Amino acid sequence: MGAGAGSGRRQLFVRSLLFLLLAGPPARHPARGQLRYAVPEELEHGAFVANLGEDLGLDVSTLSARRFRIVSRAGARQHLEVNLENGILFVNERIDREEVCEAGGTCLLHLQLLVESPLELYRVEVEVLDINDHAPTFPWQEYVLEVAESAVLGARFPLESAQDPDVGTNSVHTYRLSPNGFFSLEVQTRSDASKFAELVLERALDREQQRVHRVLLTALDGGVPERSGTAHILVTVLDANDNVPAFDQPSYGVSLPEDAPAGTLVIQLNATDLDEGPNGEIEYSFSGHAPPRVRELFHIEPRSGQVLLKGRLDYERASLHELYVQAKDRGPSAVAVHCRVLVHLLDVNDNAPEVTLTSVSTPVLEDAPPGTVIAVISVLDRDSGDNGRVSCEVGPNVPFELRSSFRNYYTLVTTQALDREVVPEYNVSITARDMGSPALLTRSTLTVPVSDVNDNPPRFLQPSYSVYVMENNAPGASICSVSALDPDCQQNAYLSYSIADGHIHGMPVGTYVSINSDSGHMYALRSLDYEQIRSFQIQVQAQDAGFPPLSANVTVHIFVLDQNDNAPVIVSPMPRNGSVATELVPRSARPGYLVGTVSAVDADAGLNSRLSYQLLQATDFTLFSVAPDTGELRTLRSFLEQDASRQQLVVQVRDGGQPALSATMSLLLSVVETMPQTLSDFSEFSLPPEVSSSSPLTLYLLVSLGSISFTFLLAILILTAIRCRGERRSRQGDSCSPPRCHCCPGSRPSSDGLKTSNLTAQPPAGTTAATCLDVPAGGPPGYCYKVCLGPESAQSDFMFLKPCSPPRNNEKDPGKRSRPDQHLQVSKEAKQPNTDWLPPSTQRPTLKRYQIQHWGNRGSRWKG
Repeated sequence: MGAGAGSGRRQLFVRSLLFLLLAGPPARHPARGQLRYAVPEELEHGAFVANLGEDLGLDVSTLSARRFRIVSRAGARQHLEVNLENGILFVNERIDREEVCEAGGTCLLHLQLLVESPLELYRVEVEVLDINDHAPTFPWQEYVLEVAESAVLGARFPLESAQDPDVGTNSVHTYRLSPNGFFSLEVQTRSDASKFAELVLERALDREQQRVHRVLLTALDGGVPERSGTAHILVTVLDANDNVPAFDQPSYGVSLPEDAPAGTLVIQLNATDLDEGPNGEIEYSFSGHAPPRVRELFHIEPRSGQVLLKGRLDYERASLHELYVQAKDRGPSAVAVHCRVLVHLLDVNDNAPEVTLTSVSTPVLEDAPPGTVIAVISVLDRDSGDNGRVSCEVGPNVPFELRSSFRNYYTLVTTQALDREVVPEYNVSITARDMGSPALLTRSTLTVPVSDVNDNPPRFLQPSYSVYVMENNAPGASICSVSALDPDCQQNAYLSYSIADGHIHGMPVGTYVSINSDSGHMYALRSLDYEQIRSFQIQVQAQDAGFPPLSANVTVHIFVLDQNDNAPVIVSPMPRNGSVATELVPRSARPGYLVGTVSAVDADAGLNSRLSYQLLQATDFTLFSVAPDTGELRTLRSFLEQDASRQQLVVQVRDGGQPALSATMSLLLSVVETMPQTLSDFSEFSLPPEVSSSSPLTLYLLVSLGSISFTFLLAILILTAIRCRGERRSRQGDSCSPPRCHCCPGSRPSSDGLKTSNLTAQPPAGTTAATCLDVPAGGPPGYCYKVCLGPESAQSDFMFLKPCSPPRNNEKDPGKRSRPDQHLQVSKEAKQPNTDWLPPSTQRPTLKRYQIQHWGNRGSRWKG
């Protein structure tokens, strides 16, 4: 063993320290845009290599947050590591250069450094420098060299070479031979710069004088400190075998594809020996220092000299194998001769590219801009030349592409805007293909999910909704349902429904309908009345729960359907003093004489308001008839002497609804010889009992004012006159103005008191008007009274009376002129009459004189 053999760990540390002192600090070499450092092998854990944070210009305080790390292949040993607190690259585990790099030459560790936010990639090379940590060794501690005594002076005997795993100056540098009187040593250099020794005979041998010679062979390396190894050589002097084998050439070269099968003939060696017999028979074998790897891969036939392939070759592990073969005859004192066989391997495309996903950032937002980095991909092909050149691409029809940042490193980026509602997830196929023949490829699939952004507003299933609701519906009943869709997902697709603010006939829309915010079901909050409201529309809004929220509106049209819920109302003739209507008929009337017209109205619509008239009861059915469509009452024949002078008739008015509703009235006809000047009840209205009687408000006023004296009553009348004058000034075109109210100065007072009234006020649209009636009273001749009911007194029957202008002229037509003794009928809750089915034109002037309209939000209804 050499002098340095068996040195302990402390000696190794001292040598490493000495190497660092001589070599200087670790070198940093920029090479092609990357960092390169040099570090000696066998350093202890934690030894400083370089300050990467400073050299790369990175902020040391952000290294941990940006996940600064060394990217290595799975299963690879991590010799170096980075301290994230200070950015220093240090030795993680002991580096044995001879283990890391089996072949000679420069030993490099290739590091890929990755930092995120933003994503950056760096490449660093660390050269592992060799230290003299191995001493030269011989395959055997003692060699036996047989030399024939007939050997001539100067004969050379090659010796086994020493092996040193170190490289450069640390490998075998020279050999020494212990002093002796017969042999000298010459050191030879091979083509690969390795050294081997040859023993040279300097003095003739004499077996009889000395049969054995012992010398010590020492191999020295060139390291500091110097290491050595020794071997004892035992030279045995033999009887003469005068000739030694000789190879055709000292060195052979052969090329072999790396995929050659076992048993392939590598080379046929040939050596010759001029001796005969056993001295000329040659045997081939590997030299003693042939490495174990060579013995595993190759085999030599001892007799034929054929070198055969025994194991599986791998160009990527070693592209050249050096075989040392010796040939020796079988004679006594056989001398071995050596030759070298260089086996060059030819690369075969037998390694498919390897695809590694170094860093993946998923899922990706659907509003990510083009150019967003999704992943970092590295590819590797262990072959060489074109077989190791790799191209990488992604599959078609995906919005992604690969961009090459370094050799064999790619970034997967977006090329266009994404839409999760169209494609929620992408399976990106990445294909790596080498340039060999035939080409090998590797496919890897990367799943890229797309996360949702609230970029789609809700959308209703219909552009608008039409809902038909029967009137008199139950409050709280469901009337319809609206539905909207949102193509987004999760909370961006959760919808809530609401009704937009608005008013329907002056009332908030929320008092009419409501909506379930989750399901979209709509409910009526009140019972609808066709006669008050026939249709209305509302705005429904659907809003999602995204940020910011998006919404959409839709119009819901609600149509109220009519029900036959209003019976006909007879408006003329009106009963006298709450009893029956009376009429005078001349006994001279001929057949077809028009006694009068029964008029009625119905607040419903359509068929529900179509009226028909019939004579339900009569004293004599052969005397009178009623037109079913117009309600005209005519005589069927002339009066006879035996006909009763008083005829009782009952007329029924029926609508066309299902079920039909009807109203009846009683009419008393008096047959007279001559007709008086007064008009019949068919041309006047009777004053209903509720007008002449005290309403609740009138009763309240009478009770309240019962204890008030006549003086106080007179004061109230004066104040009321002042108030009417003020109202008359504030309203332009008021129906209570003097030009519109006239009384006839020559009209006679009626013995029946207050009977009839004419409604003459027609307020302009959009204005509020008082209701003015000309009412003749039973006072002195030449006076009439005017009833003025303002809007604030619509619920009161209290009348304010004042003198009026002279009366109007009477009409000539007895059936159509107004009589001074007319009755006034006022209905508080009457609905607006429907005009879908009106009496014939001959009947309309009569209806116009007797129709009473009530303006405001409430309708008007006629009562018989």
